[in-house]
Amino acid sequence: MRPRRRARRRVAGGVRAPRKPAVGFALALLAIDALGIGLIIPIVPQLVLQFMGGDASHAAFWVGILATSFSAMQFVFAPVLGGLSDRFGRRPVMLLSVLGLGLDYLILAASPSLAWLFVARLLAGVTTGNISATTAYIADVTPPERRGQQFGLVGAMFGLGFILGPAMGGMLGAIWLRLPFLVAAALSLCNALYGFLVLPESLPPERRRAFSWRRANPLGALASLAGNRRALRLGLAWSCTWFGLGALQSAFVLSTALRFGWQTTENGAALAAAGLSQALVQGLLIRRLIGGLGEIRVALLGCLLAALAQGVFAFAFAGWMMYVGVVVSALGAINTPAIRALFSAQSGADRQGEAQGVLAALQSFTAIFAPLVGAALFSACTPGDAVIFFPGAPFLFAALTYLAAALIIRAIAPATPLVSDDR
Repeated sequence: MRPRRRARRRVAGGVRAPRKPAVGFALALLAIDALGIGLIIPIVPQLVLQFMGGDASHAAFWVGILATSFSAMQFVFAPVLGGLSDRFGRRPVMLLSVLGLGLDYLILAASPSLAWLFVARLLAGVTTGNISATTAYIADVTPPERRGQQFGLVGAMFGLGFILGPAMGGMLGAIWLRLPFLVAAALSLCNALYGFLVLPESLPPERRRAFSWRRANPLGALASLAGNRRALRLGLAWSCTWFGLGALQSAFVLSTALRFGWQTTENGAALAAAGLSQALVQGLLIRRLIGGLGEIRVALLGCLLAALAQGVFAFAFAGWMMYVGVVVSALGAINTPAIRALFSAQSGADRQGEAQGVLAALQSFTAIFAPLVGAALFSACTPGDAVIFFPGAPFLFAALTYLAAALIIRAIAPATPLVSDDR
């Protein structure tokens, strides 16, 4: 059997045929990316805390500003990268973004001040096109009826990366706070080398489309949803879910440190538990749920579970309760692949990069403001002279945004194209 398989891989003249695009290659890239990102998640707030002299309230504000600056650059450049991947292929865009992340981590490792942290985050925002380009890659090689399942695997790969990443980041950060940045940089550079040597292109030349600045600019990407009530509702629901998530990103580590005395090790362990739960749910459960309930019902269920999880985070009075919230939150994450599948299924084969760019633009636009809201709530509710001392305020706000998303999804009309066909 083996000799015959080898023979099939050869063409006339004894030249080996090019590798066929495979989802496994793209998923491996995402897993390594997630591992690198997970390494630094529990570290950046601690580093900002050092720069702020240990003042948690002020540190929360600057952590929020850092997240906002990253998201602003992502908002501007994500549609551009999606359009470029439709024109030149997914592979070059994916490799460029991985190299950009590697340089970002090196700058973080050497940052002598808060200003250099901003430089690193701005660079990462420009080049981080992995998600839109990679999900478009997966859409290229997956039939529409199976994309929801495959997008669930995208979440599972991120979950697997976050299992080891935050835990390793916590342990490495206990040795030296900047060591996780160097490890993340090494992973990103190895990832780029892997992609350069192994990753085949998924978009053949005949399916590529001309690049247009009118479509690629972020306002043009958002305007592509205009005139379609269902698209606007679904886009608004997507934004609400990411608004809730972004609001707590700037407060999770600082909130657990203030309420429970957690350090990098404890926060790393909690984030690793979140990654494990998400990997199990999106790797094993999502395909069965979408097959039985459909994307709309799965998205609705996910938003309700996510709202419940944020409520647990908000009112937790002991550290173990955060782990309960982590598990429920992972169950709620089923809304992401469901919504992404709805966008992908109603976009043409030559427009998957643009469609994923629209999602990325919505996500990034939301993330510009969400961390500032979370940081402002935390800063207002945690000083000693606060009218109401409530470190869980950002989580309660996140719960309300997930409930809003659930109400919007409940009102979504029957299927219509999500992205206009104006070329």
